[in-house]
Amino acid sequence: MAPPATTGWRGDRIGSALRGENPTVLRRLEAGFAVIGDTQFLPGYSILLVDDPGVQRLTDLPRARRRGFLESMDRLGEAVERACRSADAAFRRVNLEILGNADPYLHAHIWPRYDWEPLALAHRPVWLYPPEHWTDEQYALGPQHDVLRCAIRAELDRLAGTTSGGHR
Repeated sequence: MAPPATTGWRGDRIGSALRGENPTVLRRLEAGFAVIGDTQFLPGYSILLVDDPGVQRLTDLPRARRRGFLESMDRLGEAVERACRSADAAFRRVNLEILGNADPYLHAHIWPRYDWEPLALAHRPVWLYPPEHWTDEQYALGPQHDVLRCAIRAELDRLAGTTSGGHR
């Protein structure tokens, strides 16, 4: 995610999503909001935001809601994987992370990984990318990501019609 902001939808990502004002929202899922990341140095980077800003960690949720959050994370991860694989032949895999080190609310990072990544970073955590990757305008979410954004939404919708195991 981009550095914390104190105003606008960036200052209240969950509240703005609940109010329908967060432009990064892809879909409302069972236990949160699938959003596309503010930075796209790894195209398709997405986040699952919990739908209650008071929830700071997975264990703050009752067990059934925990399962719902993890199932939503799985669904978003699979949607990103399918969309990115179709968009880029160099797509390699998806990394899923729940860290909670910076933002005070539960969220999960969905990172697509690619064969074209620099060799020194390709098999390392994305957090080791240079700081400019997080802030440089060339990597900022914009209209150039609309096709991928639509593809992830479409995959989320397709997956909504499947049961566990991927069968209708």
